[in-house]
Amino acid sequence: MSEGGYDLVVVGGGPGGYVAAIKAAQLGLKVACVDKRGALGGTCLNIGCIPSKALLHSSHLFEEVGHGLGKHGIKVSGVELDLGAMLANKSQVVKGLTQGIEYLFKKNKVDYVVGAGLIENPGKVVAQANGAARELTTRNVLIATGSDVMPLPGVSIDEDRIVSSTGALDLKRVPKHLLVVGAGYIGLEMGTVWRRLGAKVTVVEFLDRVTPGMDGEVSKEFERILKKQGMAFKLGTKVTGVDSSGESIKVTVEPAKGGAAETIECDTVLVSIGRQPYTEGLGLEKVGVRLDNRGRVETDDRFGTSVAGIWAIGDVIVGPMLAHKAEEEGSCVAEQLVGQKPHIDYDIIPGVVYTTPEVASVGKTEEQLKEAGITYKAGKFPFMANSRARSVGLTDGFVKLLADAATDRVLGAHIIGPEAGILIAEVAVAMEFGASSEDIARTCHPHPTLEEAVKEAALATFAKPIHM
Repeated sequence: MSEGGYDLVVVGGGPGGYVAAIKAAQLGLKVACVDKRGALGGTCLNIGCIPSKALLHSSHLFEEVGHGLGKHGIKVSGVELDLGAMLANKSQVVKGLTQGIEYLFKKNKVDYVVGAGLIENPGKVVAQANGAARELTTRNVLIATGSDVMPLPGVSIDEDRIVSSTGALDLKRVPKHLLVVGAGYIGLEMGTVWRRLGAKVTVVEFLDRVTPGMDGEVSKEFERILKKQGMAFKLGTKVTGVDSSGESIKVTVEPAKGGAAETIECDTVLVSIGRQPYTEGLGLEKVGVRLDNRGRVETDDRFGTSVAGIWAIGDVIVGPMLAHKAEEEGSCVAEQLVGQKPHIDYDIIPGVVYTTPEVASVGKTEEQLKEAGITYKAGKFPFMANSRARSVGLTDGFVKLLADAATDRVLGAHIIGPEAGILIAEVAVAMEFGASSEDIARTCHPHPTLEEAVKEAALATFAKPIHM
């Protein structure tokens, strides 16, 4: 069956793809979105950001009730974990949100086509499902197929005992000992969930620090706090073998720089070493869309590929693999198609780790500024000195701002502490408008709030903080 007349066919219904489809339709284009999962929202909504946040919140509540309420004068006994109910709640959250996107498609007159998208040429996409094929003719095609789990060579993921982030969201039981391979955002978040629910957690990381790429001072503090919470780390260590033939899993590790090997026994292994662009089966080679040496789609600064009329966004192109980055790019492509000239500043894309405390960053790290030879000022303020943080007992961490030494323009912000993911947004907005640290410091902040820690860090950057 052939259907024609589309201005845009989006291949992939994740955050980048569905936002692009809705935005394009709002701008007056005729749009279809092809997605093979059968549930819109992509990895983020179905098996990533959203279900993991649901479990992070639920596990946080479980730990608080069991161990955190006594200091507030609240006595609780007989606390039990109903893992099935917790997982069911997570699934219900996901279901509701995926259905919400379907509603938005209907509201904005986006045609939703369930099937695996194959790009036959710049003007035709074939959606294949259950042995049937639908041909969609179009003026433009947008590749928004996201990413997949990066495999660990020599290790077979069965999503039962050896799991990816997908399997870690649906473990049938709380592990006795969970070994996490990779100390990035996903590994630490999922490790946190299962530690709170009772698992012993050991994290093995090839590099010599957690959250590689984050500001070094923040990473060091983050590791210290997670250790205090009960997580164990083997940094600068590589996994050389995983034997799951017996009752326990035997993981062989050795120093990344060479040295004696050792064996760690556990009952569950989470492989979380990153993600890779998903471009398999799209017909890109046949059409002539070029990929780089890491399998990402090559694009120009307007998201155009090597083939006119075919565009690409999100995890399949260069840049951080973040849902909100993909959303911004999706909107940009839609706006370009109707003649607008949108812009994204890739130096102002926040990243957040949703542990407790949260960790958030935007802009440049101190290491990046030093490498670029940029002279800067740094201001820091601890949550221990913030009255709201003290009143609710969430005093771990700090806010750090980095500003140009000559102009005082804010170049970066790094926060570890309560609600860091919310606090970072203030700095991101300030940076979008070219604000200085003095601009932030001279903006009146409500009292008593956690946001005052941002104001004090700004004061520390251009002058002196008041409350420290």
